[in-house]
Amino acid sequence: MKRYRNREVWDFEMETPVSRDSADVILGLDGGAAATVCVCISAALPSFAGCIPNPFPVLARAVAGFSNHNSVGESAAKETIEKVMAEALLKAGSNRSAVRAVCLALAGVNHPSDQERILDWLRNIFPVGVKLFVENDAVAALASGTMGKLHGCVLIAGTGTIAYGFTEDGREARAAGAGPILGDWGSGYGIAAKALTAIMRAHDGRGPPTCLTCEILSMLGLSSPDELIGWTYADPSWTRIAKLSPAVVSSAEAGDEVANRILHDTVLELTASVKAVVQRLDLCGEDGKDSFPLVMVGGVLEANKSWDIGKAVVDCITKIYPGAHSVRPTVGDFFWKFSLRSKLTSSDLTSCCSMEISNK
Repeated sequence: MKRYRNREVWDFEMETPVSRDSADVILGLDGGAAATVCVCISAALPSFAGCIPNPFPVLARAVAGFSNHNSVGESAAKETIEKVMAEALLKAGSNRSAVRAVCLALAGVNHPSDQERILDWLRNIFPVGVKLFVENDAVAALASGTMGKLHGCVLIAGTGTIAYGFTEDGREARAAGAGPILGDWGSGYGIAAKALTAIMRAHDGRGPPTCLTCEILSMLGLSSPDELIGWTYADPSWTRIAKLSPAVVSSAEAGDEVANRILHDTVLELTASVKAVVQRLDLCGEDGKDSFPLVMVGGVLEANKSWDIGKAVVDCITKIYPGAHSVRPTVGDFFWKFSLRSKLTSSDLTSCCSMEISNK
């Protein structure tokens, strides 16, 4: 086991050693462009017979910053992940010698090479024999709405967006989720970026006037659209831009045509992502009417006073695929769905799923 090269995050293990007879634990981490959350739970949880308790029994919970390596860089992402895992173990009065499994659900894990790099890094941190699992956070999000079963489609729309699906025989497909440069339209970032563009277009005469100008300038404490240029490029991080998206919703609800168009386009983009996944996996069956779960996760999909993007997307999808049934995970603000007892004792932890619903 090695320490992180820039931070002695594991020093607490020397100060408060854990006995060999201490209870085994599992670490579960959900990380993305908005926040990173790690929970430490007992590896000896009883069977819940398909009913996940609320609140879920967690020994400790730790929160840190961003961990999408595409957004903050791989070194910063790893530092955040290691820091939050160490903090969770410290709060639980445990350490790495008691860890039985580590399950990471991370935004930005888009290719087997991403998984392998992270797994190799984890092997240098935890003892030999610890089970290590790394998945895209969308996989975890899907299972969070299907009691751990990987079947159906999930739509995440928060800072970023992705649609991800699985068939019962294990085939998988995804749409979107490539980040803002490659077109994460439908995300909080995409909504806010379109709003900023609309403000600049209105300011120089290329577009219609919009109350987004006053709304966002007031929100940022700026006096002129010209100042948006400096504000934007001073720190163009995804989360910072995405935080402006609520101003688009409030402007739309106040009747602004530009803001309403942005949200209508958002619905179309998100619908297209789900449709692409459903078609590639044939989730709807030959007649287009087969039943499948559509798990909806993320702040963009939450209902507002008069705008409900999530409902609008579901309405569009069910018109095309009447067998789709929407699911919105509701068990607390953070929970883990592991097939714990049966899967770990059989040396096959195949369902380790997390969802930080409030931060997506």
